[in-house]
Formats: sequence, C-alpha cells, structure tokens
Amino acid sequence: MSLHLNPNPENWTGRKSDVPEYWHQNVQCIPNLHYSEEEGRKVGILGYPGEEGVKRNQGRPGTKEAPDHIRKYLGGIAYHLPDSCKIYDYGDIQTRGTDLESTQTKISETIQALLRNKHLPVLLGGGHDLAFAHGMGILNHLQLKGEKLGIINLDAHFDLRPLANGKGHSGSPFYQLAQEFPMNFHYLALGIQRAANPKSLFEQAQKLDTKYIVMEQFRLRNWEYIQEQILWFLDSVNKVYLTIDLDGFSSAFAPGVSAPSPMGFSPQIAFRVFELIAMSKKLLAMDVVELNPRFDQDHATTRLAARCIEYVLRKNFEK
Repeated sequence: MSLHLNPNPENWTGRKSDVPEYWHQNVQCIPNLHYSEEEGRKVGILGYPGEEGVKRNQGRPGTKEAPDHIRKYLGGIAYHLPDSCKIYDYGDIQTRGTDLESTQTKISETIQALLRNKHLPVLLGGGHDLAFAHGMGILNHLQLKGEKLGIINLDAHFDLRPLANGKGHSGSPFYQLAQEFPMNFHYLALGIQRAANPKSLFEQAQKLDTKYIVMEQFRLRNWEYIQEQILWFLDSVNKVYLTIDLDGFSSAFAPGVSAPSPMGFSPQIAFRVFELIAMSKKLLAMDVVELNPRFDQDHATTRLAARCIEYVLRKNFEK
C-alpha cells in the first residue's frame, strides 16, 4: 500500500464556462509527485486524509474524508488569482493502518520538495497532527537558509499536549515541533478558549514563550489590539506558516469538526487576520484542518474551509 495517492480530476467540479473562470478549470492534477519546475508563482495542493491522530486524541473519526470534500467546494469558487499563478494538485498522503509516524515523515519530505521547487504548499486535513509534519518540513527547509519561521494558528486549542503513550496525536503537534526545534519555535495562537485548555496547557504555553490571544479578546471590537499583536509577531520573523483549525470557529459557522464549540470566533475576524498575514508577503505555507464531513450541516464547514483557502491565496497574490 503506497502512502501517496494520485489526484483524482473528478474531485474538481463546478459550473461550466467557455473560458477558465472557476477553480476547477485552473487546477492541474499532477501524478506521481512529479513537481512542476515551471517558473513563476505556484501553489501545490496536498491532501491528508488522516484521522489516526484524532483517534489517539479521543476525537470523533471522520476527518479522513475531508480533502476530497474541500476540493469539490473549492473547485466551484470563481477564480481571481493572477493568470501567471499555477495551481497543482499533487494528490494525498494517506496512513497505512495506525502508522501515523511514516505518514508524517512522507508529508515532511513532500513539503520540503514543494518548497525547493518554489511552490506555496496548501494542505487539506485531516487531523491537526498534520501540523507537526507540515511544520517539520518547513523548518527543515528554512534551516538551510537560516530564516526564522513564525507559526500562526487560529484555533480553540493550544495543541501543546504531551505525547500519548509516547506517540503524537492531533493535540500535540506544536509541542512536538517545540521539542524538535527548541531554538526556532515561534508560535502565535489566536482564539484560545479557556474551557478547552486546562491550566497545565497555559503553563506549557508560558514555558515555550507562546504568544496567544484568548477568545474573549479575539473579537472585531478589539481589532486594534489584535492587529498590533499580529504585526509585532510578523515583524519578528522571516516567513509565516498559517494553520487554520476549523474547530476554532463557532459551531454556528463550523459544525462539521471533531470538537465543535458554540463559543468560537467568527469568519469576519478570521478573514481580517488572513488579510493582514497576506499583506506581509511572508506567507510560505498554509493548511486547513479538522474538517469532519460526517458532522457537517449543508456542507457549511466544507464551504468555509474552501473560502478560507481561496481568500488567503487571492490576497497573498494581489499586487
């Protein structure tokens, strides 16, 4: 059983038009991880149909169905990226049985290859354990360049939990990154909910010098303060890895996640953050995680995931 699955063009569907006006008409499916060497701006889409990390973290299974659902709804969105920007779908990296660790190694290697070939990786999850593999690939790449990475996570959770029986899971990715890269771990978490993080995790965050804004502060009425904190963080790093955990949104907007919460943030504040990050021109890679289509309602969470990706990329490639 190969860990890599080739992309399926049938996942990219949408309204028909005589000229390419929609995402599904602009995405090129590339088999066998044959990375494009074409010059210019490139986006490399990679799916992670994984839920082993969610199971280890006692979450609700179903996240492995997420990547293809996101592709379907992203495909139907009107395309506003520059004509010079190329979008490639490189398929999925799956998990063989419960061997999450081999999957993470493969994802990390693939991320490094995408970055070497000058792609902006966009990963579709899948459990948030993806962030360990994704972040490890980015950090290994940047260490060769001597550049400083900032991780910005929109999430209800710190995801700084210790390993479970010596193994990583969807609640531990940033703890693992901090252990692997103790001198280059720079982390900003937005939307942290006290009800979802015990005191021990706040203490862990302090030990790791984590910057964070709790849910009570992460509101539009507090934008000036939020903007100041994000700009300070952006100024302190060379590149940014943006990770969007859909369970950070209120369940009114994102019911289809493994850990829904009625007290999450709104798309309005999240999209203001996306625009601020894009304007910095430091975005190196991004992912959207924790979509669980089994619990979605009218595909609302899937649509939100697709719109997050479209908006970040559109703003990132604006002049």
